Amino acid sequence: MVSESKREKIIALIKREVVPAIGCTEPVAVALCVAKATELLGSVPARIECALSGNMLKNAMGVGIPGTGMIGLPIAMALGALVGKSAYGLEVLKDVTPEAVERGVNYISEGRVAISHDEAAPSKLHVDVRVADDDGHTSRAVISCEHTHFILLQKDGEVVLKEESAGDAAENEDDIALDLATVYEFATETPLDEISFILEAKELNMAAAETALSGDYGHSLGSTIRKYGLKYYGDTPVEHMISYTSAACDARMSGAPVAVMSNSGSGNQGITATMPVVSFAADMEATEEQTIRALILSHLTSIYIKQSLGRLSALCGCVVASTGASAAIVYLMGGGYNEVCAAVKNMVANLTGMICDGAKPSCSLKISSGVSTAMMSAMLAMNGKCVTSTEGIISDDVDATIHNLTSIGREAMNETDRLVLRIMTSK
Repeated sequence: MVSESKREKIIALIKREVVPAIGCTEPVAVALCVAKATELLGSVPARIECALSGNMLKNAMGVGIPGTGMIGLPIAMALGALVGKSAYGLEVLKDVTPEAVERGVNYISEGRVAISHDEAAPSKLHVDVRVADDDGHTSRAVISCEHTHFILLQKDGEVVLKEESAGDAAENEDDIALDLATVYEFATETPLDEISFILEAKELNMAAAETALSGDYGHSLGSTIRKYGLKYYGDTPVEHMISYTSAACDARMSGAPVAVMSNSGSGNQGITATMPVVSFAADMEATEEQTIRALILSHLTSIYIKQSLGRLSALCGCVVASTGASAAIVYLMGGGYNEVCAAVKNMVANLTGMICDGAKPSCSLKISSGVSTAMMSAMLAMNGKCVTSTEGIISDDVDATIHNLTSIGREAMNETDRLVLRIMTSK
């Protein structure tokens, strides 16, 4: 069993990385940064200037902002200044009202918001906000590396907080080093009362899915699958998994005012690590203990992969989270560590290279691809089938295989990232 001190560190890591978020975490991080700068200024600013790294710009351009019926950064920035509270973290916009939205629209129309691309940003996740009032007072707030991590705070040029950006170092030097064996052992052997908190992910993300299934959000992929699923999929666990997972994404990406449980700074990753597992567990009539352990296995596998991939990359986050989900599905099928390793290798063999072209309603399509592949990979693993080291980027060692995946996403796809952003900003 994982030692008590190591368990405590892993639990702290999960609790830091698996947190509630309202709205897509990239525009929300920008709103958070604006809210902090506004609080430093002491009044609603007359002007807001925001310089963003390319990945932040890419992920914030096409996504709905909760409670607004609007898309993109300007309204997120305006509301961050008008009603945002930095103490709420990734729920910074939870006090949004229709009146606030109207004020935000007027604020934008008055030309008070400016957005630019910081091509020299030290991290792929970087937000630099400067605000000013009409009396010449200014403040500045900078978030870097993590969605809620402030590295610079200034008021009228006086430094309140300053630290160096860690750049794109994927692993936090303070984090506990993980491998898949440790992840599996922790998920399957840790005393239940120490990890039952993960059920909040089930509650939040299921509520988001049910919201979308009862309304019209994004591309309505979840409800479309529900509508046609009996004819084309049948009333099966696979249909249930895809419809629930894509529905939660439909709600989130179109700006439904609901909180979801995120993973590693991404709501979509939190949804993908949660909903296939919850749905499959219900269909298999799993016990609460099995559901808890499966959710921990899914979320912690995702966290482990993200440690070496980094917060933002050209690799779609659903590849990471659906790999965690596949491991959890194997566990719920009765598989052990060897089968989990096989499922992970099968996932890497299939989904490596899926690009991230920003957060947007069609993310539900990519998530659905990840979910269906997770099920297929799990079934292969349970049938004793695993992609071998003679095939592609798969290594005999599962951890080496994971690092093959993350090195491609972190390093080899950088030019892809630049081209994607160029295409998106020149349409």
